[in-house]
Amino acid sequence: MRYRPRMTPLRRALACALLPAFAACAAATATAPKSESALAPAPAAVSAGPSAAAPAAPAAAPAAPVPIPAVPKRAHLPADAEGAKAALAASPRHGEWVDVPMPGGPKLVSWVVYPERQEKAPVVIVIHEIFGLTDWARGVADELASEGFIAIAPDLLSGMGPKGGGTEELGTEVGKVIRALTPEQVAARLDAVRAWGRGLASARGPTGVVGFCWGGGASFNYAAAQPGLDAAVVYYGPAPADLAAYPKMLAPLLGHFGGDDARVGATLPGAEAELKKLQKKYTFTSYAGAGHGFLRQQGARDGANLRAAEQSWAATVAFFKQTLEK
Repeated sequence: MRYRPRMTPLRRALACALLPAFAACAAATATAPKSESALAPAPAAVSAGPSAAAPAAPAAAPAAPVPIPAVPKRAHLPADAEGAKAALAASPRHGEWVDVPMPGGPKLVSWVVYPERQEKAPVVIVIHEIFGLTDWARGVADELASEGFIAIAPDLLSGMGPKGGGTEELGTEVGKVIRALTPEQVAARLDAVRAWGRGLASARGPTGVVGFCWGGGASFNYAAAQPGLDAAVVYYGPAPADLAAYPKMLAPLLGHFGGDDARVGATLPGAEAELKKLQKKYTFTSYAGAGHGFLRQQGARDGANLRAAEQSWAATVAFFKQTLEK
């Protein structure tokens, strides 16, 4: 005999109170639209064979690269890559595009900026990065002009585009083409720019170069190729592997390198050993925590790049004033 609970007065009262709520809930469940997952039938079991394999879950989208924070333009420091275009537009100095003639070759499209000073000025050539001539390299030239130098930033890829253009025409092929340039080709182009700069009516004799990344390596090489050079600055460029280059380096050298740029840093001990043995004038500084390209990417690496940029640029300006303002 099944047990049937006795309906006491308390149970009868509770049932009367809760019955309307149960009825409303049941009515809402019956009339509410079912979700898409509720309406879909349960997936059928499939065999593990190749023809009946369940479709693979879509691959997760790659994480977006973390943008490098822009750093506001600071006095006596070139703008970073993000601020270069605006800094150029705001510059009070005269800058212009020129075609530098090169014997036996194409004209070299170059950006030249003139300082505001009464006397004639020495010339500094800015050797661009592996990206070719960019607004950032032009901004470096403008900042050098603010310190009293005639600064020339040539497009060393001039004439190498499919239609005879340079960096802009090459587009995504810039890196491939620039890597194919030999040190001799680069030196011939820098010689043409140097001769043109020294011939300016507002220029005086001394000339220097400063190069960045690929251009830093080119600055090393040009110091060996041009005995008349008065100063060379290298920013995070690899040193020449050929030891025969070092005896030819007559100009004083100043090198700036990221402490966390092991690829370039690995080329320096051999270079320093040779320069020291040959009693050359050089100063190499490694900046703790800074990475490759720290002058362009000033907002990266938790302040280390900005510290390296500020310290190295002050040293660069002082070095050029000491060696070129003779």
